[in-house]
Order: sequence, then C-alpha cells, then structure tokens
Amino acid sequence: MMEDPVAALSEAEYRRVWDRFYKVFNFQPSMSSLKWPAIKEPVASVTWSLYALDDDPGYERLDRLVAVVEQGLSSRVGPAGRLFALDWQHTSYRFAPQEVGGPGQPAWPLSPYPDGDYFIFLAEDFRFGSFCHPWEESLCLFGEELLDAASTEVDRVLGPPIRRSGKAVGPA
Repeated sequence: MMEDPVAALSEAEYRRVWDRFYKVFNFQPSMSSLKWPAIKEPVASVTWSLYALDDDPGYERLDRLVAVVEQGLSSRVGPAGRLFALDWQHTSYRFAPQEVGGPGQPAWPLSPYPDGDYFIFLAEDFRFGSFCHPWEESLCLFGEELLDAASTEVDRVLGPPIRRSGKAVGPA
C-alpha cells in the first residue's frame, strides 16, 4: 500500500513516464487543428467532442462526465491498483483511485476534463486511460476494459463520438 494516496512523480519518474507516453502514443502537442488529435489514438479508443458541455449552466453534464470517467478508471485498476495522472509540463502524479475522491479523502489529482492543458490518466502498464485535448476540446478513452465500463454513459453525456480507433465517425 502506498504511504500517500497521491504522490507527485519524482523528476526521474516524470521523465520516464512522459518519455514512454510520447513514444507509445506518438504524442505531438500542438494548438494547431492541422496537427490534431495530438496522439495516435489506439485501435481500442473512442473520442468525443466536449462541445456538448458548452451549454451546461449548472455543470450537471460536466459533473456527470467527471464521475463516469473517474468511476470507469477506478473500476478497471482494481482495489490495490495505481494510476498515473499526467499534466503536460506540470507536476504529475501516481495515485490510488480507490483512496481519493470520497468523504475525508484527498481529491483526484486532476480532472478528466481539460483545464487549459493536456490531462492524461493512465494505467501503470499503459493498457487503458484517458486523454483530454484542451484545444480540440475532446476526450479520448482507450483500452477495451475502460470502454466497456464507461463509453455508454459518456455517449449519454456528450452524444455520439467524433472518432473511433482514430478514425472520424461524425461532425467535429
């Protein structure tokens, strides 16, 4: 068991995890729409536009989206598992999702919703996770097990996806 449910990555681990992320996902950050989606979306992935949240004055859909993605990630990692929470060019974390977010517990270290930066949640072995693109305003979930746990509810919150397995399926 981790001493702390949320721990900032050391500089060496930060570099190791980010270097692996860049390589595995061919990460190419850019504000230019010509270079989006910024990662090579895995075969088992679904990407939604976040524009449906623009008309959400009470933040009900946003709150539901965050809860669905957090629950999906938590359920896939298991009771003793850990996730990485990566914030591009900022402090990133390793954390125990079962030990955060509840009463008397620390908050999740990041949100599944991008707040001006790329926010990424990853299983330690990179087999599933989420990728939030702040400028495309999109959310990509990847890994069959995470998609099985969360994609139906994300569809209900955000509407139909814009890409499946990196290929366009509807209007952007």
